[in-house]
Amino acid sequence: MTPELELANRTALPDPLRVLIKEFPREQWKTNPNYSQLIAFWLDRHLMFRRLMGQLNDDLEQVMDRNMDPDNYKRSLSRFGGMLINQLHGHHQIEDAQYFPVMAKLDKRVSHGFDLLDSDHHAMDGLLAGLAGGANDVLQFDPGKKAKFKDRLGDLHGILDSFGTMLDRHLIDEEELVVPVLLKYDPEQLR
Repeated sequence: MTPELELANRTALPDPLRVLIKEFPREQWKTNPNYSQLIAFWLDRHLMFRRLMGQLNDDLEQVMDRNMDPDNYKRSLSRFGGMLINQLHGHHQIEDAQYFPVMAKLDKRVSHGFDLLDSDHHAMDGLLAGLAGGANDVLQFDPGKKAKFKDRLGDLHGILDSFGTMLDRHLIDEEELVVPVLLKYDPEQLR
């Protein structure tokens, strides 16, 4: 894969993979007769990931600004961080094993895009491990040691920023590839 297509460097899907998003622009998805429960579910999962990232970022800001008790923060981080990591892993496994192989066969013009999304998932595995490590550093640290606890929070802040940027890029690209394929072909095997 060329460096500009890697998740960390990509700013959008490459033009050859945008052929279907041009035919099925985002603002018309919900009014398309092929807009299905699967598409709604898929987009809801992505919304959940975005909301979990928002919760993690908001809570981190609150504890750093001393507007949240460190013990309450740790409980929230454990709950929402664990949920994000576990749900993303499961989501990616199902996509790679079930959905992407079917969709890749439907339109040869964009089939390479599913390889790109699969490589994103592999890149995100490392990012998720880094997020888990940063969260665990905070969860296992004694907040009574205020200066060092703030350092751990700062480290986690950087991890969340980097992870959030790449997660958002991946979700947008996935939506712009997957939803138009589903709208155009409405594959029976995915109903």
